[in-house]
Amino acid sequence: MSATPATPDTVDMAGAVVGIDVGGTFTDLFALSPSGLITAKVPSTRKDPSHGIRAAIASAYPDAEQVSTIVHGTTVATNALLERSGARTGVITTRGFKDVLEMRRRDRPRTWGLRGRFEPLIPRDLRLEVDERVLADGTVLTRVDGQAIEAACRELLGRGAQSLCIFFINAYANPINETQALAAARKVWPNQHITVASDMLPEIREFERASTASLNAYLQPLIGDYLERLDNGLARAGFGGSLLVVQSNGGIMSAKTARALPVRTALSGPAAGVIAAAKIAQAAGQPNIVTCDMGGTSFDVALVVDGKTALTAQTAVAFGMVIRSPMVEVTTIGAGGGSIAAIDRSGLLQVGPQSAGSEPGPACYGAGNTRPTVTDANLVLGRINAARPMGGKMRALDSEAATAAIDTHIGQPLGLNTVAAAEAIVRVANARMAGAIRLVSIERGHDPARFAAMLFGGAGALHVGALIKEVGLAKALVPRFPGVNSALGCVLADMRHDRVHTLNAPLDSLCLDLLRRRMEYLAEEGRQLVLAAGTPFERLDVEYELDMLYTGQTHTIAVPLALTAAALPTLDAAFIERAFEKAYLNAYGRLLEGLPLRVINLRVAVIGRRPQLDLSVLAPPPGATVAAAERGVRQVWDAGRWREARVYDRLALPAGAGIQGPALFEQDDATVFLEHDLSAMVDAMGNLIIQHHTQAH
Repeated sequence: MSATPATPDTVDMAGAVVGIDVGGTFTDLFALSPSGLITAKVPSTRKDPSHGIRAAIASAYPDAEQVSTIVHGTTVATNALLERSGARTGVITTRGFKDVLEMRRRDRPRTWGLRGRFEPLIPRDLRLEVDERVLADGTVLTRVDGQAIEAACRELLGRGAQSLCIFFINAYANPINETQALAAARKVWPNQHITVASDMLPEIREFERASTASLNAYLQPLIGDYLERLDNGLARAGFGGSLLVVQSNGGIMSAKTARALPVRTALSGPAAGVIAAAKIAQAAGQPNIVTCDMGGTSFDVALVVDGKTALTAQTAVAFGMVIRSPMVEVTTIGAGGGSIAAIDRSGLLQVGPQSAGSEPGPACYGAGNTRPTVTDANLVLGRINAARPMGGKMRALDSEAATAAIDTHIGQPLGLNTVAAAEAIVRVANARMAGAIRLVSIERGHDPARFAAMLFGGAGALHVGALIKEVGLAKALVPRFPGVNSALGCVLADMRHDRVHTLNAPLDSLCLDLLRRRMEYLAEEGRQLVLAAGTPFERLDVEYELDMLYTGQTHTIAVPLALTAAALPTLDAAFIERAFEKAYLNAYGRLLEGLPLRVINLRVAVIGRRPQLDLSVLAPPPGATVAAAERGVRQVWDAGRWREARVYDRLALPAGAGIQGPALFEQDDATVFLEHDLSAMVDAMGNLIIQHHTQAH
């Protein structure tokens, strides 16, 4: 744990604002209060993450009454989906549509090959059909029978269902049958765990709507119980403030809303990290960055262009588990510090996706794991200080256990000595991570030479040099507290709620009065959700966007409408067409002249801008010197040989300090490894700007 003084005008004087990010290996804390900022890392408690959260808070604030707000980024929903450990869920759907979750988009787990097997999270015997039908234009052909709904609910309860999803075809066009089915289900269903698809996602495309709604129902009991345990535990410790949860779109919501919409918390931790990275990079004058979050279990990559974080309308947590909800666009691979290295059946060295996690952790933790990980390899190569382990581990790391694991599982099978085997593990991990960076940059038409890498997470800064060299990035930026960057993102995130409504009409016949009324209605819905959280914000922003395409196309593009609520009366078809042409040109470089346009969906984002942290609070202490920050030298394996690397206390370095590699920068939450042909400079906010020697001069 580390603490730094803060200036009073940067914090909420009523108490500390605490950001908590739960990862697969560590639970990270970043807190800001009148007395200063505090960072901490404690081992995650996988069986019940709330224990790790309470331990992290207690390490910083033994008296929880000192805390006014907790903002939490969670992986509970993601893990439940990946591990298929959510609630037993029932579905009531339109007759003839019980297999939508299996049919999907007629895709398959493996693109090549004739066979593929997929089982939806909800078994077929828990998907029941009833007679009802709404046409695509909203006309009710067959009204739903409330008694049939009640009977279906009883049958599902008898089969052990704990939560319920109601999904009817075309309910986005007219939700009346789903609304009536909900009223009937409430008479029978014993809890509040009911998801109605038209409330969750009133948008065209039946599979995406069914998948999103059913996954939400699948997560409701689990997330509800988890947040209740967390709430109760915090209350027992004396916390009486606001508990907020990070959404996948990079905004935050109240714990009450998170219980109702848990599917929006999938990937919330990585989203928080991207938000923090974008704001730090913008303040540092680096508007174009590739964010690289390397924790204990995964490597998450995202692109920030001109200071703007890319959002995607939907994502797949795993094959067939599609969530249609705005999310920060993050690419994830299984390459973290705890990723296990192994020789596959063909004799090739592989790293990940299996991870040692926090329990038992890498072999060097001495907790029972005997298989080598990326952390073990970095320890053997001298890049990690065995006497100064991060993350609240009180005892030194076991270098002999790391060596034995690498020799047994990698060195001997490949005929390599310990150092060569450890170097091979790191190189394979670097190659996998470089591939993920290329996927979000080069393969999407971006020149990596225009981008800086933002390395964070507990392990990311150990690989900074290799990644900028392999991909050809301009430079790298390591934030002041890389190991708790996602927790900082929780503190920085704004309130946000996204709403969608399907229009599905040609632009030339679209009823503009209806569009304006719907924009106002969705904006007010989002505003009420922001206000209900009871969290102060400085202003309320509303962003409007249309999903549009040329008639005959399948895929839409996002068309931002740059107007305020006061300007809604001036909205006309010509304005929309100009906005579409601008967005289409940016995406594809040319227009399809003469083809009519179609408006598919309206999207409205309501953002409550929270008081912003003055990032100067992260600045190095005045009066610091390079000499005072030196902590001796250590032998480190660098570019094929052992070199003498100077070791620095990272947080004691002054602004403007220039360091040539090889060097190691140590702090409680991470270690930065600077290779021999790289230079680092400390900027005014304490970031390390890393580039080649020739660039630095």
